[in-house]
Amino acid sequence: MTLQPSPETTHHLSQRQITTILVGLMMGMFLAALDQTVVSTSIRTIADDLQGLEHQAWATTAYLITATISTPLYGKLSDIYGRRLFFSIAITIFVIGSALCSLSMDMTQLAAFRAVQGLGAGGLFSLALAILGDIVPPRERARYQGYFLAVFGTSSVVGPVVGGFFAGAGTLFGVTGWRWVFLVNVPIGLVAFAVVQITLTMRHRRLDHRLDWWGALSLATTLVPLLVVAEQGRTWGWGSPEALGCFGLAALALPTFLAIERHMGAEALLPLTLFVNPTVRVSSIASVMLGMAMFGGLATLPLYLQIVKGATPTQAGLMMLPMTFGIMVGSIASGQTIARTGRYRLFPIAGSAILAAAMLSMSFVGADSPLPAVMVVMAFFGLGLGCNMQPLTLAVQNAVSPRMIGVATASATFTRQMGGTLGTAVFLSLLFAQVPQHIGDSMQRLAPTAAFQQALADPDNATFAARWREASAGGANPESAFGTVLQDSSFLKDLDPSLARPFLVGFSESMDTVFLIGAAIMLVCFIVLLFLPEVPLRSGSAYDERAEADAADAARAGSTGHTPAGPRGTPVSLGDSTLSPPAGTPLGPPRS
Repeated sequence: MTLQPSPETTHHLSQRQITTILVGLMMGMFLAALDQTVVSTSIRTIADDLQGLEHQAWATTAYLITATISTPLYGKLSDIYGRRLFFSIAITIFVIGSALCSLSMDMTQLAAFRAVQGLGAGGLFSLALAILGDIVPPRERARYQGYFLAVFGTSSVVGPVVGGFFAGAGTLFGVTGWRWVFLVNVPIGLVAFAVVQITLTMRHRRLDHRLDWWGALSLATTLVPLLVVAEQGRTWGWGSPEALGCFGLAALALPTFLAIERHMGAEALLPLTLFVNPTVRVSSIASVMLGMAMFGGLATLPLYLQIVKGATPTQAGLMMLPMTFGIMVGSIASGQTIARTGRYRLFPIAGSAILAAAMLSMSFVGADSPLPAVMVVMAFFGLGLGCNMQPLTLAVQNAVSPRMIGVATASATFTRQMGGTLGTAVFLSLLFAQVPQHIGDSMQRLAPTAAFQQALADPDNATFAARWREASAGGANPESAFGTVLQDSSFLKDLDPSLARPFLVGFSESMDTVFLIGAAIMLVCFIVLLFLPEVPLRSGSAYDERAEADAADAARAGSTGHTPAGPRGTPVSLGDSTLSPPAGTPLGPPRS
């Protein structure tokens, strides 16, 4: 039978339809973005209550592992079976995981339930961007992606405030305060699920492909050991038997993954042919480095504000408003300009230069730096992020076949997540390694000063003075008598400012090294992005172009009497019964 496209099949969605769909997408994205910031603010309180502070990293690691591994799976499966189905599945899994997290009785349970959450989170970001890539032409897409970055920016401000409130509350409605950190996701998720069912009513044309389960397994075997050692390496030691075992397992699994993906061809979980495309290749390399700088900076800046500036988690979230403002300005300005001119290459190049300059400036921030000056630098940090994030995703989506929008978007998200995980681990590891030495050096400089000695002699500081003298008499670094400030900085709040100053100066000097390395990474990113091609943006949406391709396939099948072959000779399904309605029934646009 020959399938002819109806007018509705290639009709562009109206502004109102797109806006309605965006509401559902932003609800799902807000769910995942808010959870990241809320949990990061309250995890120390949670770990203390569950009596497992030393195991708190596993709760983060478990989430990152499952979110990273599941991202390409969602992209591939949604290309085959439809976006709405798997976006709904992602929301459902995330809500179930959140509810289970609120019931955790120890850190082992919390880590396991956070892994369930991560399985859902892996689809929320990538599928939202993939659906937008389906319904909006590339030239207009950057304008709408700005809304998504606004959601991310809003969550980065609201999250610490909400997390600080719940972590500081004893009980709410008879439930321990921190458990609401996870319970709050349930009503938001239910509303998001309902909105998605109502708004995402576009029909999907299924393509029958083999699922690359062996590729998924080998990818997990490659990445899980690396992510575990990235999180735990600073605790185990980078040359410990545990770390070396993880590196060895990953080294054995990587060639297997590449061989499987080469064998699967276009049906691979992450088709290697994607990276032959220069746009995808350059964007992927840049996304890894961008993720390192972005997440590394986001992990380090709140620590500076809370430890050096003495801000509460809630106050630190509000102090980062300039960065959120910068993200929104960068994303909106780049989106509007791309929609007007059709050119996107300039923005990631300029954004990476701005990020490099901002991180270099942060390396000069000290304990006495005025907060307004620090906030100005944070605004430029956000501006650089806003100019980078959406144009790179747009470039990848525009460079691939409309039938590969899902897997291409997932690959872009996947590379940024990998960079973010590595960046967080590397930046914090450097911070942990640098802090003791820098605090020791600052104590040698400041301990002989009159202000320090006078405060040391004050009877109100007798407890500190006794521990100080004990550590000094034993020849140890005095900082070791009080624990690394990154492990427990609570004693600084009540400490005499003159006695606390060496700790604050030492921490800020440690941060300088971290941001210098971040600036170097972004300088390399800038050089890489100079090789990003400027591919003309397509004028049609992916759904329109896929519908035209489906109609052409159907016409060829009707004229030859054969079903057109898909990748590697797999027959391409021309659809199910929804594509063969009774006579006179128009074909609607593809359902996501």
